[in-house]
Formats: sequence, structure tokens, C-alpha cells
Amino acid sequence: MRVALTAWDGRISPVFDTARHVLIVDVEDGLSVRRMEAPLEEGLPDRRLARLTALKVEALICGAISRPLADMVQAAGLQLVPFVAGPVEEVLRAYVNGSLPTAVFQMPGCCGARRRFRRGRRCQRE
Repeated sequence: MRVALTAWDGRISPVFDTARHVLIVDVEDGLSVRRMEAPLEEGLPDRRLARLTALKVEALICGAISRPLADMVQAAGLQLVPFVAGPVEEVLRAYVNGSLPTAVFQMPGCCGARRRFRRGRRCQRE
């Protein structure tokens, strides 16, 4: 599986819509086997999605993402794991182990006591 993570300074970038590059990781049998960084097209959301598609990305792990872009990503058949925060290596490990999404890597303020739903789903809590 090919996973893209928005990364900045060793952590998940806070906003996918403005991220300048992604870390592409090929995962096989629960192990990271290949890695590369790839620039993202600036500007229109459809260009960002076209770049992910050209890179043959199957899953996107990111921080915040606008609803129109999130809808486009999901409509293209990519697995989307949004509103993630934390060190890239720990987030990747959690994803590979099947424990992402989790409250441990949830963006601050994403699902507080007053906000119980996110994108039509109940927020996960630990």
C-alpha cells in the first residue's frame, strides 16, 4: 500500500490544503519498504488530487483539510485519515498497526466536549 503523509519538521503538517510536499511510504507486510518526498502542486485542489493520483497514493494521512478537498480525495477512492497531529514516525507506525485514527494523534480542538461529530462520524475516543 502506498501512503502519503503531509510532513513538516518531522511532524504531520497542520493543513493539507497548503502543504508543499508529502512523504510517500510504501508499506508491505506491515513494514515501511520505500520512502520518498514529493512536491505538491500549489493552487487548485484538483491539481493536488491529480498529483496524489499520479503518485499512485492509496491513503492520505494529514492534518486539517477543507471539506471540498476531502470530498474529492474520498471520491477518487483514496482512504483519508484527516485531523491527525504528531510525529510522522509515530503516526505512520500507528497507521501500519491499524490503530489510526485514535485520540492520541487527534489535532487539538478537533473533537472537544462540545463537538461530538466530525464529518458525519462520531469522533473516536480512547
